[in-house]
Amino acid sequence: MRLKHLILAAASVGAATPALAHTGVHSMSGFAAGFLHPLGGFDHMIAMLGVGLFAASLGSRALIVVPASFVLMMIVGGVIGLAGINLPAVEVSIAASVVAVGAVVALGRSWPLSAAAMLVGFFALFHGYAHGTEVPSGATAFSYSVGFSLASAALHALGIGLSRIAMGHEKANQFLGAAITLAGFVIAFG
Repeated sequence: MRLKHLILAAASVGAATPALAHTGVHSMSGFAAGFLHPLGGFDHMIAMLGVGLFAASLGSRALIVVPASFVLMMIVGGVIGLAGINLPAVEVSIAASVVAVGAVVALGRSWPLSAAAMLVGFFALFHGYAHGTEVPSGATAFSYSVGFSLASAALHALGIGLSRIAMGHEKANQFLGAAITLAGFVIAFG
């Protein structure tokens, strides 16, 4: 039954329209816009789910450290974007983050906690930068940042939950990782 739920959840995520989150158009401001930003873009959403799956595959302290590293470094990237500092290759790096995180989940290898935190933290800079450059006019950067941070953490938790549903089905997590990697290639080249 768990495998059925996992496949249904993966199909639902995969059926989402692959629209990039970086349209620069927001009809609302503040917390709501920040919260909806990661949910409105396939690239961000799938990367956050992948970070949760990655953390769950490592278990123990990684369940907190890996998502926390992502959120903290995403905030740093957001500050860089808000400051108007140019960060090169943002879209390419976001697509690469999806490919990389999916690949580490698909391969199922154990990672040292510090290396896992550094990997997701590096890519989080680019996700945060994209969020930080798109704060709607009239919105406070703080409320917008709280919104995108909470939505990202919720997506990490969903990824951890998907992994928990797949417990006992090692191939299911590998399948999800491979699907995320494929989605990253679609984002990069589609």
